[in-house]
Amino acid sequence: MDILGGRCVRLVQGDYQHPTVYSENPLEVVADFEQAGAERLHVVDLDAARGTAPNQKVIESILERRALKVQVAGGIRTAEAVNAWLGAGAYAVVMGTAAVRDPLLLQRCARLHPGQVFTALDVRDEKAAVSGWTETEPVMIGSLLARWDKLPLAGVILTCIDRDGTLSGPDLVTLARVRSMTGLPVQYSGGISSLDDVEHVADAGAQAVILGKALYEGRITLDQALGK
Repeated sequence: MDILGGRCVRLVQGDYQHPTVYSENPLEVVADFEQAGAERLHVVDLDAARGTAPNQKVIESILERRALKVQVAGGIRTAEAVNAWLGAGAYAVVMGTAAVRDPLLLQRCARLHPGQVFTALDVRDEKAAVSGWTETEPVMIGSLLARWDKLPLAGVILTCIDRDGTLSGPDLVTLARVRSMTGLPVQYSGGISSLDDVEHVADAGAQAVILGKALYEGRITLDQALGK
């Protein structure tokens, strides 16, 4: 669930200028997910990710339901933010920009909260994207993964930005490349449009797949994805 301006949206290839709005009420969408049998929710504060007014109250309301294991992402760039979200009931937090730019901070947070911090590897043009995908860092993906492998992280969330929101299928080449470079669990996001895509991602070694637009547009149901 990506939240922008308090609404459930999806971007195409990280383009903030043309979001597709799927709901004005994220809590209603969460309730639908719960009823459909979801057990986990990946929620991204897109406003916080690019440094604008965060959707903190909306996400706190989701956490207060206590029905799903929620991993919170977007704009988490301080130890205080990590502590606050975990204290508010998040199952895990996702660090993106901070994980790339501030290795000492990531190390401190991972060791303080073992198994509760994911790193976000958002890939565009074979570089790590940061600041809500608006910038890229001249850092080699292999170097990042080698650094992260030494920490007690929950895993790596790989998003292939050029596929994100396109329903064009997963980037299995990049997934395989990342999978070969790390011993950490990998969750994949970007381009999923069918149950076959989910199976291909699993076969490529991902521990989990993050579904967004495919669910909203009825390409996949949660029953199908969960094998029910």
